[in-house]
Amino acid sequence: MSNENTSLFIQWLKKEVAPALGCTEPVAIAFTAAYAAKHLKNTCEKISGFISANLYKNAMGVTIPGTSVSGVNLAAAIGAFGGNADKGLQTLEGINAHHVELAQALINSGNVVIDVQDTPDFIHLDLTLTAADETCRVVVKGTHTNVVELYINGEAKALPQQQSAADKNSTLPTFSLREAFDFITTAPAEDIAFILEAGRLNSALSQEGKNKKYGLNINGTFSDAVKKGLMSNDLMSNVIIDTVAASDARMGGAPVIAMSNFGSGNQGITATMPVVTVAKHLDADEDTLARALALSHLTAISIHSRYTRLSALCAASTAAMGSAAGMAWLFTRNLDTINAAIINMVSDVTGMICDGASNSCAMKVSSVVSSAFKSVLLAMKNSCASANDGIVCEDVENTINNLCRLVINPMTYTDKEIISIMVAK
Repeated sequence: MSNENTSLFIQWLKKEVAPALGCTEPVAIAFTAAYAAKHLKNTCEKISGFISANLYKNAMGVTIPGTSVSGVNLAAAIGAFGGNADKGLQTLEGINAHHVELAQALINSGNVVIDVQDTPDFIHLDLTLTAADETCRVVVKGTHTNVVELYINGEAKALPQQQSAADKNSTLPTFSLREAFDFITTAPAEDIAFILEAGRLNSALSQEGKNKKYGLNINGTFSDAVKKGLMSNDLMSNVIIDTVAASDARMGGAPVIAMSNFGSGNQGITATMPVVTVAKHLDADEDTLARALALSHLTAISIHSRYTRLSALCAASTAAMGSAAGMAWLFTRNLDTINAAIINMVSDVTGMICDGASNSCAMKVSSVVSSAFKSVLLAMKNSCASANDGIVCEDVENTINNLCRLVINPMTYTDKEIISIMVAK
């Protein structure tokens, strides 16, 4: 494999597998407000503007990290009073009860007004903060922390160089699963060792979810079921519980960092924890784990890069296709088995909708991780959904493209209806 291709995969991993604190949609709102606040000399007195409908869908109901509250207005106000935009997706690290009190008081005074608009960019935020006679307007588009416009007292300001670079790097070439497989098979160990941080961070988040009750405490329910003999105490149960524990904690507002994938902590968790648990079961060494994690995250990236960053599809399902690839590689080192596992998953979970970030996301994570594990077991027995079955094809790349075609075309209308239902509530 050429050095150019090797560099591409490293670029993708370092760009899309990044630490994040809390659900990235409310964090994007907090980041935008915090970015504006740092350009004001005085304390924020008013917040106005709009966010895209898709971002609203994923921000309205999920717990803001480090708090027990939720809501778009609160995310913005908390970001304005206590956020640190220099930390990017970790903007809300260090938030405390005083920041929440200040935010709630600003909202109660009627000085936080954020509308929802149907915008071409699925991630689009346009917020203006006012303090005394100052204003700062910030526009974020494309990704959760990509500032594209800055206005201070109505005057456009040049953006720092690194943000132009970030925007430029947002259009990396896509790649196939075979190319990702070849990369992780041949890459020098030191080139991909950094991906082990995903395992460390998400394992710590999983442990946090087991130690305390967050959200619906789905992992606790499953663990109790195992103790009572209602679920088997086996590898599949361990894979599900370890993964869901991290999702419970993240969606329940735990102040613990996740390693995200494609801008989502849940996707990062789903692409990471099943692989970590299987690797531990197989007593795999760090080099083996790093290659499996790299394949999982690259597979998730390869699939998600073919459709929109936010959509009507629950993207934990495509992240779990990544973990299916990673688990299949750990068990077999065989590309055909990996491809068959992903085809089986497309046949199984296509169409699972995203109806916004919430505590119930952990339930969806449990479903797709279960599908991933079962799909790997089938693939290991050379059992694969055939080209006669629904949207799948004999070729895994065509199968993935068919899935993404559904997301980009008919599910666009599904997305609008989901948002309409949620806003009406």
